[in-house]
Amino acid sequence: MPRRTDQQVRLVTDVTVWTGRTWRAHADVVIADGAVAAVRDHARSPWAPGTVDGAGAHLIPGFVNTHTHLQQSLCRGVGEGQPLLQWLLAVGEAMNAITPERAYLATVAAALEGLLSGTTTLVEHMWPHPSSEVHDAVLAGLADVGVRAVLGRGIADRADPTRKWGFDPRLMQPLDSALNDVDRLAAAAGDRVQLALAVPNPRSLTIEGMRSAAAFAADRALTTMIHLSETGTDDARCREHAGMSAVDYLAEGGLIGERLLAVHGVELDEYARRILAAGGAAVSWNPVSNMRLGSGVAPVTELLAEGVAVGIGVDGAGSNDRQDMLETLRAGAYVQRAHARRADLFDTATMLSIACDGAARALGGPVAEVPGGVTVGRPADLTLLRFDRDFACLPVTDPGATLLTCGTPRIVDTVLVGGEAVVAGGSSTRIDVDALTAALLTSVPVGV
Repeated sequence: MPRRTDQQVRLVTDVTVWTGRTWRAHADVVIADGAVAAVRDHARSPWAPGTVDGAGAHLIPGFVNTHTHLQQSLCRGVGEGQPLLQWLLAVGEAMNAITPERAYLATVAAALEGLLSGTTTLVEHMWPHPSSEVHDAVLAGLADVGVRAVLGRGIADRADPTRKWGFDPRLMQPLDSALNDVDRLAAAAGDRVQLALAVPNPRSLTIEGMRSAAAFAADRALTTMIHLSETGTDDARCREHAGMSAVDYLAEGGLIGERLLAVHGVELDEYARRILAAGGAAVSWNPVSNMRLGSGVAPVTELLAEGVAVGIGVDGAGSNDRQDMLETLRAGAYVQRAHARRADLFDTATMLSIACDGAARALGGPVAEVPGGVTVGRPADLTLLRFDRDFACLPVTDPGATLLTCGTPRIVDTVLVGGEAVVAGGSSTRIDVDALTAALLTSVPVGV
C-alpha cells in the first residue's frame, strides 16, 4: 500500500497567499528546513527542482483537526440514530473487534481522507486498548500517510460495562502499564508524531488516577485530552458519585491546565467556562458530530469571549461519517450563526484562525503571531487550493467566501507537511489508493 517518493518543495511561485488578514496576490513562498522562510513578491526565475507553480492557486496553512478517532473509519454508520450512551456501547463493540491489521487500515484510510481535505495535523484520541501491536499499527499507518499527528494513548482506571461510571473493562489495563507504554511509543514515534494522554471522559478515571496522569503528563510536557460535557451525563454522574461537577472533578484531579484539551464542551456552563479559562485550557469544538448525535450546539461564542482557546475537530467516522475539515468548517460556521441568529459571525478569517491555530498552546505548538495565516517561521504545513478543480466553486468573487461556503476536497491540489508534498494533483504521493480501496472493500465492517 505505501509508495514512498521524495517530494520536497522549496518554492511555491506566483500564488495568492492568505496572510491571516488579507489575500496577497502574486507572491512567492520560500521553504527551508521544513518552515516558511520568506513570503515575497513574485519574481520570475528559472524552474528548479522542488518548485510548485502556484499561478491561479490560493495558499493557506494546513488545518489542525483537534479531535478524531481513526479506528472508527471501519465502523461508519454503527449506532446511527441512537443516543450517545447507546451509541458508545455500539462503537465499543467495534473497538473490541480491532486487530493490528484493521487498526493500520483504518488509520491509513482516515488520515488520508483528512489530508485530502487539507488537514496537515490530526489529534488522534485512541480508546484505551491493552494491545501494544494495535498502537504500533497506528504509528505505522501515520508514518506511511505522512501526516503530522498528536497521538493520544488511551488511559482509564475505573471499569464499568455500562459505561455510566467507568470504561469498558474488556479494554482496560493497569494505569501504570498504559502510562509506561506512552514512553515506549514516544521513542518509536518519529519526528511527525508526538504522544499525548487520551482520557475517555471524567467518569473513566478515579481522582487518584487523574493525579497520576496529570503528574505523568506534566513531567513530560504532554497534552491531555478528554471528552468533557458532550452531554449533561458527565455533570450528572460526577455529582451523583463524587458530589461535584465534572469540571470540579477534573480540577480535584489536577488535570486543568494549559495542556488540557477538553473535547466537545456542549454543556459547559458559565462556571465551567470560567474554570477552564482560568486554567488556560482549550476546547475542541466538533460541530458535525454534535449535530449527528443530537448533543447540541457548543457555546463557542461564549468560550472565545471568556478567553478559552478553541480549536475545531471532525470527530471519528462513527459520529461524523466524513473526515472532511472543509465540510466541518462550513457546518460549524453555519450552526453558530443559526444558533445566534446572526449572519455576521464566524467568517473565513475567524474559522481559519480556529482551524489552524486555535488549540496550538494546548497541543504544545507555537502560538502564531497572526493565527491562521501563512507567515515567516511557520512550519511548512500548507495547502494549495485550486478552485477551478470544482466548477461548483466558480466564479470566485471572494476567495475566502468561496473557501468557506463552497469548498470541498476536490479543490485541494497540493498539501505540504514540513515542506514535503504528501498530496500532489489531488492525490497521495505516498499511498496506493487503488490498493487501499480494494482493502476497504473486502474489510467486514467492525460491529456488524
